[in-house]
Amino acid sequence: MKTVYMCFSTDILHSGHTAIVRRAAEQGQLIMGALTDEAIASYKRFPLISLEERVRLYESLAGVSRVVIQHTLSYREIIETLKPDVIVHGDDWRTGVQSGVREEVIRLLSAYGGELKEFPYTHSATEDALTSLDERMNMPEMRRARLKRLLALKPCLSVMEAHNGLTGLIAENARAQVGGEVRQFDAMWVSSLCDSTVKGKPDIELVDLTSRIHTLEEIMEVTTKPIILDGDTGGLTEHFVYNLRTLERLGISAIIIEDKTGLKKNSLFGTEAQQVQAPVEAFCEKIRAGKIAQRSRDFMIFARCESLILNQGMDDALTRCDAYVRAGADGIMIHSCQKTPDEVYAFLERFREIHPATPVVVVPTTYNGATEEELAAHGVNIVIHANHLLRSAFPAMRKTAELTLLHGRTKEAEPLCLSIKDILTLIPTDE
Repeated sequence: MKTVYMCFSTDILHSGHTAIVRRAAEQGQLIMGALTDEAIASYKRFPLISLEERVRLYESLAGVSRVVIQHTLSYREIIETLKPDVIVHGDDWRTGVQSGVREEVIRLLSAYGGELKEFPYTHSATEDALTSLDERMNMPEMRRARLKRLLALKPCLSVMEAHNGLTGLIAENARAQVGGEVRQFDAMWVSSLCDSTVKGKPDIELVDLTSRIHTLEEIMEVTTKPIILDGDTGGLTEHFVYNLRTLERLGISAIIIEDKTGLKKNSLFGTEAQQVQAPVEAFCEKIRAGKIAQRSRDFMIFARCESLILNQGMDDALTRCDAYVRAGADGIMIHSCQKTPDEVYAFLERFREIHPATPVVVVPTTYNGATEEELAAHGVNIVIHANHLLRSAFPAMRKTAELTLLHGRTKEAEPLCLSIKDILTLIPTDE
């Protein structure tokens, strides 16, 4: 009897699912794969029920002989372990984010004479309900909790900056096929630098919270991914506690506040600009006040340490970060403006000796040769690509303006521009 394998990620079954299970079971002994939460979250919405519940659901289906766990979108491990005679899938993966996975399956099966059988994908009214559910995923209480859940699911999160609705859509929908997996950004970072720059203002905490909330709402209206806010210094403690509650109600997942005082200057100036770190106890008091003030367990406060930026030394950085965690910070952001990640790695090695599980955030703007995988291997939990959509857009816009002036027309600038058709299809509609 032939061995048949089919993988499911669904948590709500409809008639199309039961039909393809029945057809798969007709091919031989059916082994059902259950995709993990992490693998599902890499390319679609969060599962509504746990992996254990999904396994029991699949085991109850007629024709399923047993259920195994599939840890990645790639079928490589499953194929090398089970050597199934037949793999069954709907024909919907011939295009889209899983097309590369399909190509790998065909290549691996052909190595030993296995066969891929694809059946027509069956649309169901249930899917319309799921689409509606996806749209509700940006409701504040659901969105706010997602970052903490992702930290529990994945060893390291990839975060891209967004500074308006359009860049939010780009960060939301970007996908890349890497080997047998589909990669996407886990969350979005709303930076004070980018928010100030698009308004033509310096990055000195000049843009007030009301204006920043407008940016957040603009992004949140068209996206569903969790948002981390750059909170600068957090301002006065008395103001911080109220502002924090506002962010909670909006559905923001986390705020990162830095341990500086006085007129805030961008950290990448380093010691070139006069910058003063806040006294340890004063900054700890701000963290404690924020944790007391917050109303949900899902919201997180990350403490950003500037000791390495200001050449205060590794011991100062470790002393401060230990104090911030003990004051209640949910995580640490360690900042560096070195061209290599060496001092960040040195910090992590020592910090993990005293705080092995505390989430650590890095912003590798200056040491951008380090990959997310390398950073994760040294103990990083969140990698923020802090300003790259803004920085990449600026040269193209400036060049377009120069070419238009030079030629008195826009024809020469056209290669730099997205087509009007693509612009119109980029923005989703309810129609």
